[in-house]
Amino acid sequence: MARQAVNPTRRPAHASSGAARVRHAGGAEAVHLDPVIHERVRLAIISALAVNDLLSFNDLKGLLQITDGNLSVHARKLEDAGYVRCTKSFVRRQPRTEFKLTASGRRAFDAYLERMETVIRQARQG
Repeated sequence: MARQAVNPTRRPAHASSGAARVRHAGGAEAVHLDPVIHERVRLAIISALAVNDLLSFNDLKGLLQITDGNLSVHARKLEDAGYVRCTKSFVRRQPRTEFKLTASGRRAFDAYLERMETVIRQARQG
C-alpha cells in the first residue's frame, strides 16, 4: 500500500467546524466531508447516538446489523476522534460497554449534516 504525503499546513477536515474547500481547475469547489464521520458504518453509529442518549454495544450491533469486530473498529475510530465516549462496566457480573455521543461529536455531526445539506442544495440548483 502506497503512503500518502502529508501536508503539514492543512488541518484534517474533522479539526474544523467549517467545510474545507479546495478550488479545482475551472473554478469549481469540492466540499471535503469529515472522513471520520463520512464512512458508512461510522455515520450509522454517530446517527444512532445522536437520537439516543446512550446505547450498549449489543444494542448498537443489533440496530446496525454489524459484527462485533466491525463495531469495535469503527467505534474506536470515533472514540479516538473524541466524537464518542465509551464506558465499560459490569452488570450482574456481565461486562457491559456503552457508547455516548460527546459534545464534540454532536458539533462534528451537526457540521457534517450542514455540509451535506449544502451539497444537496447545490446539486439541485446545478
